Amino acid sequence: MLFRIRALDVTNRITQLQIEASDEVSARAQVQADGLTVLSASRMHRLSLTRQRFPVLLFCQELLALLRSGLSLVEGLEVMAEKEGRTLSRTVLTALIDALRQGKTLSAAMGTQTGVFPDLLVAMIRASERTSDLDQALERFVAYSEQLDSVRSKLVAAATYPVILLSVGTLVVLFLLVFVVPAFSKVYEDISTDLPLASQWLLAWGHFVKANTTLLGVGVVVVIAAIVWTVRQPAFRQGLMAQFERMPGIGSRMRVFRLARFFRTVGMLLRGGIPVVQSLELVSELLPLPMQQSLSRALLSIREGRAASDAFTEVGLSTAVASRMLRVGERAGNLGDMMERIAAFHDEEMTRWLDSATRLFGPLLMLVIGLAIGGVVVLMYLPIFQLAESLQ
Repeated sequence: MLFRIRALDVTNRITQLQIEASDEVSARAQVQADGLTVLSASRMHRLSLTRQRFPVLLFCQELLALLRSGLSLVEGLEVMAEKEGRTLSRTVLTALIDALRQGKTLSAAMGTQTGVFPDLLVAMIRASERTSDLDQALERFVAYSEQLDSVRSKLVAAATYPVILLSVGTLVVLFLLVFVVPAFSKVYEDISTDLPLASQWLLAWGHFVKANTTLLGVGVVVVIAAIVWTVRQPAFRQGLMAQFERMPGIGSRMRVFRLARFFRTVGMLLRGGIPVVQSLELVSELLPLPMQQSLSRALLSIREGRAASDAFTEVGLSTAVASRMLRVGERAGNLGDMMERIAAFHDEEMTRWLDSATRLFGPLLMLVIGLAIGGVVVLMYLPIFQLAESLQ
């Protein structure tokens, strides 16, 4: 976040500064560390296409490498802070170092950084502090994050080609309707023969575009802005996802994808030494509201002494494969490892389905776009063909 600071320097002159910090307290501390007296601090709201975030995954990777090189925790953080060039990251690292020197644990120091470190990482660090295996906790979180990034990149790669194809096709059709059709309408103005009805509609559209170009331009901008605003609303996104989940074929796949992420996260926490009930409470926000309600019922059953596999199956938070593997994991005492294997199994299943759907959807989308473009072109040239036949 960016803060505007008004302060007094050593000569008692008022100066204004812009400070990047995680919160107002950190911003004031930065200015006071330079020998200035803070008069006021206010957050600046700025428009930015990309919001600056603290790189949590990079932080874990670098800290893990430094700890395994033999450095202590404070020394490792000091090395990271010294080489850090971004103000926000340096501020977060400095705050962690100060908290550790005051006698706080790393998890407690990370917990005070609101909105910087995810609750999952803080919980794993807290569990590792009881067993003195901080490096293993960081390694597990890094592996977990990389696996999620891999799944996300597969989804993005599968969706990229259809989105590009649809965007290009839509732009071509709009170009024909907005620029080419109005130009063709001039050619047919003096034709005395009756035009086909579809061609008449197309040419009427061309006349409308020429007469209302400015109004249409403003309308397009307003529509795009309204769409962007609507898409950014959490309620709309949740409703849209709910509609997708009701669609046959797609809904079941989305449910399996959510369950795979759920099992992977719970498995990582269990392997980190966090009890089952606490792990399930931490990951509840990863699920949509209906699945959160199911998880609450499962938690109640687990607290009453039922096995996790039975509780998940009863409330629908499992699949046929997952139920069997969970029972095996409970008997073998490696429930965390088994949950991660369940997630890997369903991720591979999802990847195969995406590949098949992309190979099928791409040609179908090309066919629809080709028919749309071809239809516009045929309707533009149909009067010329009709005129040629009349001349013969």
